Amino acid sequence: MELPIELKNLIENELEKANIKDLQKNAENISFKYREKSGKGNRLVTENIEALAYSAVRMPATYSAIYTALKNVLEIYNPKIESVLDVGAGTGAGSWAVNSLIDVGKIICLEREDVMRNLGEFFMKNSEDNTLLNAKWEKFDLLNSDIKYSADLVICSYVLNELNENDRKQALDKLWKATNKILLIIEPGTPVGFSEIKVIRKNLIEQGGCVIAPCPNIENCPMPENDWCHSTCRVNRTKIHKLLKNGDVPYEDEKFSYIGVSRQNVEKKDFARVLRHPKIESGKITLQVCSKEGICEKIVTKKEKELFKSARKVGCGDSMKI
Repeated sequence: MELPIELKNLIENELEKANIKDLQKNAENISFKYREKSGKGNRLVTENIEALAYSAVRMPATYSAIYTALKNVLEIYNPKIESVLDVGAGTGAGSWAVNSLIDVGKIICLEREDVMRNLGEFFMKNSEDNTLLNAKWEKFDLLNSDIKYSADLVICSYVLNELNENDRKQALDKLWKATNKILLIIEPGTPVGFSEIKVIRKNLIEQGGCVIAPCPNIENCPMPENDWCHSTCRVNRTKIHKLLKNGDVPYEDEKFSYIGVSRQNVEKKDFARVLRHPKIESGKITLQVCSKEGICEKIVTKKEKELFKSARKVGCGDSMKI
C-alpha cells in the first residue's frame, strides 16, 4: 500500500528542501522516542525537522493502518458518514485515509504539537481535493481539554498508548462522547498495544457500544492473557523512506491492533477473523481464526474449492467466511 500520489508528492517536495543527514538523525531520534518514551504523556515531536522526518518514515505506515482498519469496519457497517473528527491527527494521515475510502463533507483535525499540526495543515491546504482543502485544524490537548465537537466518525490513532492508564480512561470517555456513529481506535500491534485495546473494548461495551470490527465475538474477548490479536498491512517504501530507515527491503509490514465501535446496534453476518498468517502446505491450508464460537484452528483442503481459493489470499487480520 502507498500514500495517495498527491500526498506522496507533497511530502517529497518538502523533503528535497531539507538536509538528508538532518533527516536521518531525526528519523532515528523519533524511532527511539516512540519506542522508549511512549506511555508517559511526553511530547515526542516538537521540531519542524522532526515533523518532516515523521511524515517520511511514519506517515505511510499510519495511513496504511488506518485505511486497512477503516476498510474492515466499513465492510461490516457502512452508515452515511458526513463528518470526521481526527483526534491527535499528527500530520493528517487518518484524514487522508478516510478521504481515500469515503466521501465526507467535513473534516476536523485536532493536534497538540504545533509542528505536526502546521505540517499536516500545509499538506491539506496544498491539496486539490476540496474536502481536504477545507479541513479545519485546531490546537488541542486531549489530556487538558474537552472535545467541543462531535462527528459521525471519530478516529484516534497511535495516541492513547502515549498516555498512562488513568489519563487513557478519561481520554476514551471524551472520544466516545464526541462520537455520533463510529469510533475507531488504533494502537501498535504489540502485546501492550493489544492489552490497551482489550480494556478499551470492554469499557465501550459497558457504555452501550457495539463492536463492529475486528471482533466476530460480540461478548468477552477469547484471546488468552499470554497472546495478542493484531492485523498487518504491507507498506511500500520510497527511495527516501529506505534511506531514512537504513533499509534495503522495498517494503515494511506495519502491525497494529484496533477496535471499531458503533453507537447503533450492528447485525453482523457470520465471519471469522484470521489471527495469524496462514500455514500453506501441499493440498491444505491451516488457519488460526477467531469466530463467534471463539478461537479455533481451521484446516481447509483442496476439496473445498472456493474456500481453499479464499484461504490462499488471506493474511493476518483479514476476515473470511468459514
